[in-house]
Amino acid sequence: MTYRRWFVVGTAFAILGVLVVTIAVSSGSFSPRGFVEDHYQRAAAHDLGSEALAYSSTKQPSQVAQEITDAWQPADQYIDSTGVYLRYNDDSVVIRPVAAGSLILLERLTTAYPRYYSHVGSHWGWGQGNTVRGGGPGSGK
Repeated sequence: MTYRRWFVVGTAFAILGVLVVTIAVSSGSFSPRGFVEDHYQRAAAHDLGSEALAYSSTKQPSQVAQEITDAWQPADQYIDSTGVYLRYNDDSVVIRPVAAGSLILLERLTTAYPRYYSHVGSHWGWGQGNTVRGGGPGSGK
């Protein structure tokens, strides 16, 4: 009888685990990238090549930035008249004002940093082991 009880308890925990994982995966918001993909409208016509995927919102950039930073705290952020620039470990989220609200550009950090250097060059730090520089001789000098 004891083995049967443990089997029933083990099966119940396994089913509960599967349900938790299924719910978590269906939400898709495991990263800033997933959050943007899940919460904003895709605007492929505004993509910047294949590197920066565009999304849109009817909300102002400050509101969009607040929603994203409430869900995912950025490693750095910079705000100027051209938009809100959020830096994460692997991704950047750039929120720009447009007439109908906001254009949200989601891009890997390695291509975003050179693209937005004129805005964030002296503002985005590189904590948490991130770097855009190569690893060859003299790197970091």
